[in-house]
Amino acid sequence: MGRRPARCYRYQKNKPYIKSRYCRGVPDSKIRIFDLGKKKANVDEFPMCVHLVSLEKEQISSEALEAARIAANKYIAKHAGKEGFHMRVRIHPYHVLRINKMLSCAGADRLQTGMRQAFGKPCGLVARVDINQIILSVRCKQPHVTAVVEALRRCKFKFPGQQKVVVSDKWGFTELEREEYIKKRGEGKILSRGSHCKVRSGHGPVASIIDAN
Repeated sequence: MGRRPARCYRYQKNKPYIKSRYCRGVPDSKIRIFDLGKKKANVDEFPMCVHLVSLEKEQISSEALEAARIAANKYIAKHAGKEGFHMRVRIHPYHVLRINKMLSCAGADRLQTGMRQAFGKPCGLVARVDINQIILSVRCKQPHVTAVVEALRRCKFKFPGQQKVVVSDKWGFTELEREEYIKKRGEGKILSRGSHCKVRSGHGPVASIIDAN
């Protein structure tokens, strides 16, 4: 029996149903890699950030996420190079789908129970997404923004529902807008933390503040 189409599991109907000691025999998620490209790039290297944002409250399967990840990675790597971006999948499939398998062979009506005891067996994993929740984020350099926008546009064909591609005002994956980041970096208030940063508060031991300046 093949996979059911996404329309069967698109809507969030019930409470989250996750893998646990009570819910066993759950198949592995199809998506295993959530960070691609130059993951260890310093926060200063990629100033631009582009998001793929969901416009619906729905469920996205791990198969769809994996397909979108591969499509985006191929397109951006071709146009910006393997080290020219850092992509992050922002949602994780934890919700377990169930299927009440029906027999379709001759004499099936004698063997199966119909809608009696219809609680199904685990058959896959989906991520639950809210309106305006970010699905994918890519940080890159200014010349590659067009390629990243096109790559995320192609990702939209892998998902049910509606999404939009948004070019962020923030510096990379940080919480600071680009002008604010440049200003604070000039003042020496930015502490690099890999793909994001921490802003020096000015509080704490005097010695640490003097060393910083």
